[in-house]
Amino acid sequence: MTELLEVRELTVRFRTEDGPVLAVDAADFEVAEAEVVALVGESGCGKSVTALALTGLLPGNATIDGTVDLAGDQLTGMPESRLREIRGRDIAYIFQEPMTSLNPVLTVGRQIGEVLKQHQHMRGRAMKLRAIELLELVGIPIPARRLGEYPHQLSGGMRQRVMIAMAVACRPKLIVADEPTTALDVTIQAGILDVLRHLRDEIGTAILLITHDLGVVADVADRVVVMYAGRVVEQSNVVGLFANPSHPYTRGLLDAVPNPARHADGGLREIPGRVPVLRSTSNACTFADRCQYVDGLCRTQRPSLTPGPAGHPVRCWHPLDARPR
Repeated sequence: MTELLEVRELTVRFRTEDGPVLAVDAADFEVAEAEVVALVGESGCGKSVTALALTGLLPGNATIDGTVDLAGDQLTGMPESRLREIRGRDIAYIFQEPMTSLNPVLTVGRQIGEVLKQHQHMRGRAMKLRAIELLELVGIPIPARRLGEYPHQLSGGMRQRVMIAMAVACRPKLIVADEPTTALDVTIQAGILDVLRHLRDEIGTAILLITHDLGVVADVADRVVVMYAGRVVEQSNVVGLFANPSHPYTRGLLDAVPNPARHADGGLREIPGRVPVLRSTSNACTFADRCQYVDGLCRTQRPSLTPGPAGHPVRCWHPLDARPR
C-alpha cells in the first residue's frame, strides 16, 4: 500500500502559566491510501492534540517539532495561507462535538456551500445540487429540506452526518475524525460507522480515527496506533493487537472492555493510577508508575519502539509474550 501520511518525531509543547507541557513526544506513524488507522488511548494521552497538529489547528501557545508529510506536501511549517488551501481539499477534520463546531446562525446548506465555494469554486444551482448529493451520501433523509435547517433543528446524529458531509465535500485524501461517535446512542453510532466505511470503500478516502472506544476500533479500523502520555507505545494491524497485545498498557485497555467471558463476577478491571502530565521529555518509561512489570531499567531508560514478540512495534522493556488471549 502507498503511504499517504507520514508522521515523524512529531512533538507538541504548550506554554502555560505553570510552565511548558509536553503533550506529544516524538510520535511516529503512517496512514496508507484508503486505510483506516485508529489512534487510541485514555483521555489526556495526546490523541486529539496529534490530530490538531496534523491539520494546523493548534492554539497559539503551542510549538511543533518534527515532520508531517501528506502526499508529498510538508505540512509542518507551512504558511497558513497554503494550509487553508490544503485543509478541506486534501485533509479534512471531523470535530468531536458538531453542535459547537457548526455555525448556529447559518443553515446547513449555507455551511456546506461555503466549503464548495472555497475549494470547488461552485455557485448557484450546481452548488445546491452538490450539497444535496453530499447529504444523501451520508444518509440524511429528505436532504433538500435539510439544506434550509439550522444545526439546533437536527438530532446529534444528523449534525454529525452534516459534519461528515462537509468533510468529504472535496473528496479529501485524508479525513481526521476526532471521536466521531461520542455521546451518540448505539444505533446512531452504527450508522455513522457505516458512513465512514462507505467513504473508505467508495471514495478511497483514508481515515485517521481518534477514539478511546475499542469496540469502534474493532469494527472499522485496519491498523491501530496506541498512545500513552504523548508517546506511541504500540502499533499493529487490528487483528494482531486484539489477539496479542504486547504493551502492558494495551493489555490493560483491552481488559477494561466489558466481556462476560472474562468478567464472570460482574466486575471490570481498571488500570491503576492516572496519565502523568509531562513537563519535559522523560528518560524513563512513562507507564512505569502504573505497570505491574516495572523494574529499575524501566525507571531509568526510555524504551524504543521496536518489534516485540508478536512481531509488531512496541515501546516496552518487558513486552508481553505472543500468546492468544
